[in-house]
Amino acid sequence: MAMAQLGNGLFSADHHEESLSVREAELSLVRRLGDAAPEKASVFLELNVMSNIASSYQRLGRLDEALPLRRDVYFAYLRLHGEEHMNTFLVAENYALVLFDLQRFKEAKRLLRKTASVAQRVLGASHAVTLKMRSTYAAALHEDPAATLDDLREAVTTLEDAEPTARRVLGGAHPYVVDIENALSASRAALRARETPSTSN
Repeated sequence: MAMAQLGNGLFSADHHEESLSVREAELSLVRRLGDAAPEKASVFLELNVMSNIASSYQRLGRLDEALPLRRDVYFAYLRLHGEEHMNTFLVAENYALVLFDLQRFKEAKRLLRKTASVAQRVLGASHAVTLKMRSTYAAALHEDPAATLDDLREAVTTLEDAEPTARRVLGGAHPYVVDIENALSASRAALRARETPSTSN
């Protein structure tokens, strides 16, 4: 669809206000024409446009507006595909990242704990999606101001386990590997800072 191409082109060129306007118009059109398309195709097209709008909101820093879209898309995919489908994993990760950016760490951890476990069972521990989910989960553990000592230790352990696998499978320059390394460094620093007072007492 020409409107989708225009919205994506503007997004790629960092014209996010313009991209958002086009994508919102596209969503309105998709919803108006929904009855003319096969039901399933219409639903997935609408969900795709909603995801694109959420991405535009995120680039514009409008996280509170991105969140309900990410949540609705996640639950729709969960209902349509079930928890073991690749698309469900991907939209779950997108939803979790908005929760993370909004510092709603408890919700992000709950979502990622569940979906990362399913992804590991279905895709394997060395799959890029599994590794990304585990690293985001660990980051949510150590970034949470309410993190316990056990949370920080779990974050470090999770990332120490994921980092060599990610490096072997994806290569050291892959963005996921860089994210895991950065999260591991931050988690170790947070753990050291928490453990130091108890060691000196």
